[in-house]
Amino acid sequence: MELHIIYTETEVLLSKKQYGSWQEIQAEFSDYKTSLGPWPADAVIDYLQTDYPGLEPSPAVQVAELLQAKALFQELKFRT
Repeated sequence: MELHIIYTETEVLLSKKQYGSWQEIQAEFSDYKTSLGPWPADAVIDYLQTDYPGLEPSPAVQVAELLQAKALFQELKFRT
């Protein structure tokens, strides 16, 4: 399954919803800034591990949680 990383003014989300373009994502999130993807789950994990070392739980755990969930979106959690 391919995932998107969605950046808004207030949060960073992982999404397993399939979009045809970034414009579709922008239409869904009023405070949309940008997005990455769709990428395979492994590529998302690699990117997050490199660019966001402050994620807790780990990117692998957060991606796995989303893949197993019924929800289409999950906000990334950071170490506080």
